[in-house]
Amino acid sequence: MRKPFVMSFASLNFDGPSAPATGALKGLKVIDLTRVLGGPYCTMVLGDHGADVIKIEPPMGDETRDWGPPFLNDDPQGDMAAYFMGVNRNKRSLGLDLSKPDGKEVLLKLLETADVVIENFKPGQMEKWGLGYEEVLCKRFPRLIHCRISGYGATGPMGGDPGYDAVVQAVSGMSSVNGTPTSGPTRVGTPMVDMGTGLNSAIAILMALYERNNSGRGQYLDMTLYDCAVALLHPQANNFMMNGKAPSITGNAHPNIYPYDTFATSDKDIFLAVGNNAQFGRLCEVIGEQELTEDPRFSRAPDRSVNRAELKPALEAAFAEWKCDELARALLNAGVPAGPVNDVPTAMASEHTLHRKMRISDGEGYNALGIQAKLGRTPGNVRLAPPSYGEHGRAVLMEAGLSEAEIGKLIEAGVVLEKRRR
Repeated sequence: MRKPFVMSFASLNFDGPSAPATGALKGLKVIDLTRVLGGPYCTMVLGDHGADVIKIEPPMGDETRDWGPPFLNDDPQGDMAAYFMGVNRNKRSLGLDLSKPDGKEVLLKLLETADVVIENFKPGQMEKWGLGYEEVLCKRFPRLIHCRISGYGATGPMGGDPGYDAVVQAVSGMSSVNGTPTSGPTRVGTPMVDMGTGLNSAIAILMALYERNNSGRGQYLDMTLYDCAVALLHPQANNFMMNGKAPSITGNAHPNIYPYDTFATSDKDIFLAVGNNAQFGRLCEVIGEQELTEDPRFSRAPDRSVNRAELKPALEAAFAEWKCDELARALLNAGVPAGPVNDVPTAMASEHTLHRKMRISDGEGYNALGIQAKLGRTPGNVRLAPPSYGEHGRAVLMEAGLSEAEIGKLIEAGVVLEKRRR
């Protein structure tokens, strides 16, 4: 078991397991049957804002416990890969074998007091276990919200097919608009499909909870990686549906507006995001190239987009007289969105990252990103570091009304687990 949680970077509102949940979702109980990324990211967001999230792990555990290196304390046998730790704070872990009848009964017992159950099993698995929403859950727990995350859904030509972030990026067309003409289609470096699905799932759960306040009824939420990936194809898909032209790979450049791209300076690259004529005018004033605003190739936003191949070298010739950080600050002071192209270590060491409380640590090896949604009256907090496998099983089951003797029998029978099966 980990030592008590103590913040050592920018402090959040509370600092450890003794801190109460005071966020906007205080009192919400979530049964989390998800693994890997999309579901755990969703439930971490809910947990960050006060929800009591019970992470039910299968006998082998969440496989991302082994997705390393790096591992906590450089221990690959310790079950705590950085990948797992990054999306599983503010949760309590219970090891449970749902393939056993008694495991199913334990889950049903926990659902008696739950508001939400979220899972990302292959479509049909819950039904196979006798835990389908329409057949069982909605009748037994009419206020329960059941969120299912799958790759492609249960129906349609790809219904039931397995889906992982990178594959869905490829299938959905996302990879085709990422990369450069030289690289060809490229996976987005961060798993945007998984995390986007997690965020969309959190939104869907909150909408269902809001509706339940009026109807008194729960509902089933059908969330898929594919739908969420397709929904992120803006503006490329919308451009295609208007003009019928397949989007081309533009690298760092925006397909519709310019200058919205990386540019070389005297020392490192800068990114500009110039979205209108006024910003372009202020850019040209800062770098002393006002005549560019009078050039018919660049005077209007559509002209700059069409003539980007001529505009980029003209700007870079002026930028060659500047250091990146100085140019970025001068442009920002003039109201022009710009910034250096930083690497991750630089961003993590940024004074603004720390000021915004977007980096936290418990001083015992748990270092993580902070809470992005900052509510003024009911702020979220970090109360629990990512759990060891089955760390809270006994406590969770006792809260559900099981006796120590009953829990002992479940552990002896291999229904409840306190150590992973290898």
